[in-house]
Amino acid sequence: MPVTGKPPDSWVKARRRIQRRDSRAKLRAMIRRPLTVLAVAAVLVLGLAVGITAGLKSEHIAGRYCQKVFVPAYFGASGWPQVSGAKHMPNAMILNPSTGIGAGTAPNPAFQAAVRQARQAGIAVLGYSSTADGTRPAAQILADVRHYKAWYGVNGIFLDSVNGTGAELGYYKRLANYIHRVIPGSSVWMNPGVYPERQYMSVSDVLMVFEGTYGQYRVAAVPGWARDYPADRFANTIYGAVTSSQANTAISLARSRNAGYVFVTNLSGSNPYSALPSYWTSEVTAITAGCRR
Repeated sequence: MPVTGKPPDSWVKARRRIQRRDSRAKLRAMIRRPLTVLAVAAVLVLGLAVGITAGLKSEHIAGRYCQKVFVPAYFGASGWPQVSGAKHMPNAMILNPSTGIGAGTAPNPAFQAAVRQARQAGIAVLGYSSTADGTRPAAQILADVRHYKAWYGVNGIFLDSVNGTGAELGYYKRLANYIHRVIPGSSVWMNPGVYPERQYMSVSDVLMVFEGTYGQYRVAAVPGWARDYPADRFANTIYGAVTSSQANTAISLARSRNAGYVFVTNLSGSNPYSALPSYWTSEVTAITAGCRR
C-alpha cells in the first residue's frame, strides 16, 4: 500500500496564507489601530460519536480553559497506532488517505482499520478535504463527505485551504450545512491559516486561525473579536519549533491567544506533518497540564 507522505496541497498554499495575512495586517493598520494580538445510525455507535464529540470541547478548570491536542496525521496508516495506542492520545486526528485532495476514489482498508482503532480509543477523526481557496467544485467536496462517512465513519470534516473572505461565505455555508446533515453531530473545521472575516465563526465549529512557522507565530496578532468566543472555536498549528523549549513557548502563547486546540512540531519542509514531533509526549503533557486528559 502506498504511504501518503505528500502534504495536503502544494506548499504554495503556505506562502499564499502568509501573503494574505500580511496584506490584511497592512490594511487593518491603515484603518484602525493594530489588532491585539471540527454519522452514524446505530444507537450504540451514535452514543460513541456523542462521547467523542464531547471530547472536542475545552473544559474549564480552576478558572481557565483546558487546551486540547490534535494531530494532522498526514502520514501512512502504519503510523496511526503510534498515536491511538499510546498512553498520551490527542483529542482529534485529521485523516488524509488520498493525496491531499480528499477521500479518494475507493476506501483504503489500512486506514479503515486505523480509524476504527482511533475511534475506539476515544479520538475524534476528521476527514480531510481541500477547498482550493474556494475554487474547488462544491460537488467534489460533498462527495468527499459522503465517502468519509461511508468508508471511515468519521466524526467530522476538516476543510483545508479556506479563503476566508466574505465573497466565499455562501460556498462554505453550503458545505457546512451539508456536512452537519450527512454526519449528524459532526464538527466542521475550517483552515484559512489566518484569521478570516468574522462571519466565518457562523459557518464553522473550529477555525484554524494560524498555520505557519514558530518564528511567524511569535509575532502573530489576534483580532479583538476572537476574545468574544470560547477557546474551543480556535486551533493553532505551529511547525519548525525545533526544541521542546520552543514548543512550550508556542503552547503558552496559544493559551494566551485563546486557542483551544494546539499542534506544535519540530518538523518543517514540504510536509511538516509526516510524523509526530520528536517531543510528542512532553508536548501532550504541556498542553493538557492540570486537565483530566
